[in-house]
Amino acid sequence: MELGALSNLDFEESGEWPFVVKVAALILICALVWGAGYYFIIKDKRAELEKLEQKETELRQVFETKQAKAVNLDAYKEQMKEMEVLFASMLQQLPRKNEVADLLVDISRTGLENGLEFELFKPEGERPIDFYAELPITMKLTGKYHQFGQFASGIAALPRIVTLHNIKMGPMTDAGVMTIDLSAKTYRYFDEQEK
Repeated sequence: MELGALSNLDFEESGEWPFVVKVAALILICALVWGAGYYFIIKDKRAELEKLEQKETELRQVFETKQAKAVNLDAYKEQMKEMEVLFASMLQQLPRKNEVADLLVDISRTGLENGLEFELFKPEGERPIDFYAELPITMKLTGKYHQFGQFASGIAALPRIVTLHNIKMGPMTDAGVMTIDLSAKTYRYFDEQEK
């Protein structure tokens, strides 16, 4: 069949077209229907499917995380109980308001027992922080190097929590004596009335 004969085809007499033209027309119609169906129906559904697949992946990750937590729930509860016991024992190591004066005496006694001389021992005001208060003490001590080490060990052995900060050691004299500036901090848990 020649190309010129194609322009003479009548759509009303399509049943009498040659077989090759019928097949080509059928393929063209099928391609148009498939293309229109894809463009108007499938294209939007495919984008929606991709979004839903992404959401499914996110939900699956959330589910797996929650499932892992649920599996370990008993272990978490047991760990929480242990932490509460540990926290309560640590709170016992914090001085109460009426015990602060005794703690100050214990700190100064620890220094004196280790042979240190206090040039300055200045408790400062309480600084409230969350559920506890910080009680800083500025000190300037004179003594030998090993006496400072024994003092630090003695502070660590006190029944209450005391930490040492901003330690500045001066030069050692010929007699082996030196000066150290430091601040000690203890912490006080707020009572229910203070909260």
